[in-house]
Amino acid sequence: MTSLLNIFAPETLRTLGWSLLHFIWQGFALVAVASIVMTLLRRATARYVVGVLTLIAMVASVAITFVLLLNSQSALRATENAATPVIVFAQKTLFAQTAQPILDAPAAKSFSSQALPLLVEFWLAGVLFFTLRTAGSLVYLERLRRAASVSVAPALLAKCRELQARLGINRIIRFCECRWLDAPAVIGWFRPVVLLPVRALTGLTEDQIEAVIAHELAHIKRFDSFVNLFQVIAESLLFFHPAVWWLNKRVRAERENCCDDVAVAACGNHLGYARALTTMEEWRATPALSIAANSGPLAARISRILGLRHASENRTAGLGAGFVCFGAALIAGSLLWGVSHPAAAARIEKALFTPVSQAVEAAAPSPKSTPKSAAMATIVVEADRLPQTDPEPQAQPSAKSSYIDEMKSVGLDHLDIDQLISMKVQGINAEYVKEMVAAGFKPNVDELIAMKVQGINAQYIKSIRDMGYTPDGDEIIGMKVQGITPEYIKQMRDLGFKPNLDEVIGMKVQGITPEYVKQIRDLGFNPDADGLIGMKVQGITPQYVQQIRELGFKPDGDEIIGMKVQGITPEYVKEIRALGFQPNGDEIIGMKVQGITPEYVKQMRDLGFNPNGDEIIGMKVQGVTAEYVKSLQAEGFKLDADEVIGAKVQGITPEFIREAKSHGFSNLSMDKLIQLKHANIF
Repeated sequence: MTSLLNIFAPETLRTLGWSLLHFIWQGFALVAVASIVMTLLRRATARYVVGVLTLIAMVASVAITFVLLLNSQSALRATENAATPVIVFAQKTLFAQTAQPILDAPAAKSFSSQALPLLVEFWLAGVLFFTLRTAGSLVYLERLRRAASVSVAPALLAKCRELQARLGINRIIRFCECRWLDAPAVIGWFRPVVLLPVRALTGLTEDQIEAVIAHELAHIKRFDSFVNLFQVIAESLLFFHPAVWWLNKRVRAERENCCDDVAVAACGNHLGYARALTTMEEWRATPALSIAANSGPLAARISRILGLRHASENRTAGLGAGFVCFGAALIAGSLLWGVSHPAAAARIEKALFTPVSQAVEAAAPSPKSTPKSAAMATIVVEADRLPQTDPEPQAQPSAKSSYIDEMKSVGLDHLDIDQLISMKVQGINAEYVKEMVAAGFKPNVDELIAMKVQGINAQYIKSIRDMGYTPDGDEIIGMKVQGITPEYIKQMRDLGFKPNLDEVIGMKVQGITPEYVKQIRDLGFNPDADGLIGMKVQGITPQYVQQIRELGFKPDGDEIIGMKVQGITPEYVKEIRALGFQPNGDEIIGMKVQGITPEYVKQMRDLGFNPNGDEIIGMKVQGVTAEYVKSLQAEGFKLDADEVIGAKVQGITPEFIREAKSHGFSNLSMDKLIQLKHANIF
């Protein structure tokens, strides 16, 4: 690093060092203004724009300061005479004679020549470290991009394209499934890829998947990947300033808020999207430079989506942060001016504090008292003269401590931060816990949160129990998730069903409605609960049954399920019949089970066979192929369907036939070959 510094002129190094020092107060001042402005703005998009512009101004301020100082007549003199406006005003007001060139101050000369090169060396080392870290992340991101990811299913791809069109995005975007991520994410700048983990596709509902995809598409539409890359670069260059990290964190949070707004506007389901974020928070595992749907502060995002955040509290916090940053800017500027003007700073300090010390000495009780003890005595005397008031009542415990105590009172202690936040966000209080316990449940924290998320209350539990069910915690959650209501159970019972708990959940999961039951019964079927679930699972519709019956079949419940399971369609039946077969229900199922296709039948007929239904099934079952038949015919055997099936069953191969002929056997029939095979002569 020392050899690298030797490349630059000493004047350039000193100017760069002073530019970095000036950025300390400049950074705090810029963030102070940004914090106050962002607090006053109501829209997330406006706050995001202010944050990004402030970050650009931060990077630009260092460059502008460096250029201005370097182009001045004397870089060192101009740098060390520079000061914050407030300090310059105080200097000119108190001591006009103190505005002397700093070059006359030996201490400042020593600081410029010794400390500034070390400061620049430290800065370059930090930039190198963060640059290498960023480069490593980019390489890792590119490896993930090239990792084995498969395209999503056609139905999901159509949904993604429809969302893309709805959001007005014309860019080419790939949608892939992957197993090495736990939450949907976007990678890539010019050729973006939306990665949809298998875990998310199976763990979220269709509406929730649509919402998180809309969130990722919003990132692409807004070109957030480019802004995120700029933020990483800014963090690498200005790593030493806490205001940069704070502002970057705020910008990323507002970016997620903007995309949340787009997702909710596109899908219109606030609660479902909030539940999706809560679920994906437990799966958090995404690369740093990717943009994932579960990024950002979860509790704040969910509260904002559900409208639970208090604007007054946020404004108070934002304004407080702004004033703190203003104070930090003044302090940093004053320290910088004190370093660059040590003699003037000493005179100002003397002018400010000498009158105070003289007043303290005048109030001292004895000559032996020190100025410090005299000042303390004066303060005590003045305090005694103040009117006495009653002590303030003891402050009430904070909301957080109060909530923790409330949970402890109902037996929920030793909770971690994530559990407390999740419970608080879901509105779980002591009364709700007591209701669940009174209802006979002893749920753990996860079950309690799940029950609250699903809107399970004592009234719902009572209504289910009045129907004769006694579900445990997981079962009551499952019933509520599937939307099982007392009205639904009553409807099923009015239709003659008496489903147990598993059956009623199964019926609801498969989407069995009273209308579906009536349609099936109108077709002559009278299945029980299991049979009805089986028919629905296999996708049996009244239209499918009607099509099968129009082909002359009269299947019962088991047969229609078997036909649907095997994928028998009206088209398949028509193709088989066009080949001369007239199978009944069992035969058509058997043919489909064995994989008999019109192509296979045509191949066998081209080889001289004319099999019936049982024979073609037997040939397929035994693995008789066109190649096998041709090999036997090449050895001089012209067999019918039964004979070729027997040859295959007995393991007669062209190799065995040639071996028999090599031993001098001739005029061999298939029966003799089979006898030789059984005798195991050779």
